[in-house]
Amino acid sequence: MKYKGYEARIEYDDTIGILHGTVVGLRDVITFQGECVSALRDAFADSVEDYLAMCAERGEEPDRPFSGRLLVRMSPQLHREITLAAGRAGKSLNRWIEDVLAQAVRSAEERPADGPLHEHSRVPL
Repeated sequence: MKYKGYEARIEYDDTIGILHGTVVGLRDVITFQGECVSALRDAFADSVEDYLAMCAERGEEPDRPFSGRLLVRMSPQLHREITLAAGRAGKSLNRWIEDVLAQAVRSAEERPADGPLHEHSRVPL
């Protein structure tokens, strides 16, 4: 479900017969609920509008959904090297960077949050 670029994850609570939504991809928490899809859509729009109004009232910039665009500054040499690496992989520069970053995220998720980046093991002498 989407509204003004905000996207929601919807769950159904069968015990009370309510649809519950949470806006995803934000630091702030926006939730809403409804007994049917049309009520849920209205509640979603109302919650986003309330959130935007609250931010304006406080003089704060609201969290915005991610656009999927990212500007990265790097040295010309690194720019050249990753362009060549993408070409060797038969991929566009954008696709290659996206694949490498996705792999890095998966690798980071497999590691305990407070764990080391690598581990050493002791060998008995």
